[in-house]
Amino acid sequence: METENSTSTGQIANLKEKVVQAIKQVYDPEIPVDVYELGLIYEITVYPVNNVFVLMTLTSPNCPSAEYIPTEVRDKIQQVQGINNVEVEVTFDPPYSQDMMSEAAKLELGFL
Repeated sequence: METENSTSTGQIANLKEKVVQAIKQVYDPEIPVDVYELGLIYEITVYPVNNVFVLMTLTSPNCPSAEYIPTEVRDKIQQVQGINNVEVEVTFDPPYSQDMMSEAAKLELGFL
């Protein structure tokens, strides 16, 4: 028998997967790889009240898309059914490096 707590834990995990899928729809306009696979997402937290917090970075502090990418990430997550509030915070600590890319991103960009 599932307890209320394990049900909500399962619902949060399911919602987090939907959030990841939403983030994977956001691409850096200069790189043909989504921001999740690029390793720009440092943290995704889904709270029991279906609020989402995302801690992310950009490829560079001078990234020409610095305003656009975090806004698009927030907007895509906000479209997920059941999500209440979305907060996206940008940090440059630790600084981004190509080591943060997934194997798929490295393959796509010819680094492997």
